[in-house]
Amino acid sequence: MPLPSPSAPPTRLDWFNNAPERTALDALHDICAAPSWAGALVSGRPYPGVDRLLAASDAATAELDATGIGQALAAHPPIGAPAPGDPTSAREQRGMAGATPELAAEMHELNLAYQDRFGQVFLICATGLSGEQLRDALRARLDHTSGEEGETVRTELAKINRLRLTRLLATPAPAATTVSTHILDTAAGRPAAGVTVELSVPDDDGEHADTGTGTRWTVHATAVTDPDGRCKELPPLPGTVTAARLRFAVSGPFFPEVTTTFSLRPGEHHHVPLLLSPFGYSVYRGS
Repeated sequence: MPLPSPSAPPTRLDWFNNAPERTALDALHDICAAPSWAGALVSGRPYPGVDRLLAASDAATAELDATGIGQALAAHPPIGAPAPGDPTSAREQRGMAGATPELAAEMHELNLAYQDRFGQVFLICATGLSGEQLRDALRARLDHTSGEEGETVRTELAKINRLRLTRLLATPAPAATTVSTHILDTAAGRPAAGVTVELSVPDDDGEHADTGTGTRWTVHATAVTDPDGRCKELPPLPGTVTAARLRFAVSGPFFPEVTTTFSLRPGEHHHVPLLLSPFGYSVYRGS
């Protein structure tokens, strides 16, 4: 049943293994709209190789109950009628793109007959099939019993999920969103070495409250500035965050700490230096 699957670049598999749960679930929803399928794949991370991830997809599809199958089918348009703005289905149904008006009309009637008989959309792994092959498959499956068709639908869904997952893994990994900083002690005229820097991201779970602003934060990483006053190795941020906070434990005579919050542009590097003096400071986005 499983289709041969090309290897995916390791960087994309690494991205999937390490992406925030919500980011990974959103990516998988575009492949299969059954939440239990996506949840099973995310809970199985990390995967040592693409084959293991694809095998997990097959297993999760095999475990879908009637509700899960229905959720998955609801996201698939009828053959020959991909929804506007749905390039995935249009690509998979390319065999119908050049169908004659007669063939298109026949497919429409067969789709209606199938939905009337089985109460669901006709699902088939259409990649590489011509319009005539799709029509013939639909005709043949109208003779199935409900049990036979249920098993066929599950098999076809597993093929589709596998192909879509392979395609996801074959695309370049999203660019990382990163932060660095550099502290200059303007009173001493030199870099500020040995300063603890804390990088935080908004916390939707509300574990850490930032009093006064209502925003809740989770510490993402802590580092200490090097002899040049720099923190260059802070880990990449989760792909879904749109803001970050830096807290500098400067222990100055007036400022025991400095905190700055700033917006993020996903996929970009954000260098946020601190210019520090005994009774004032400034931060800015550097290069």
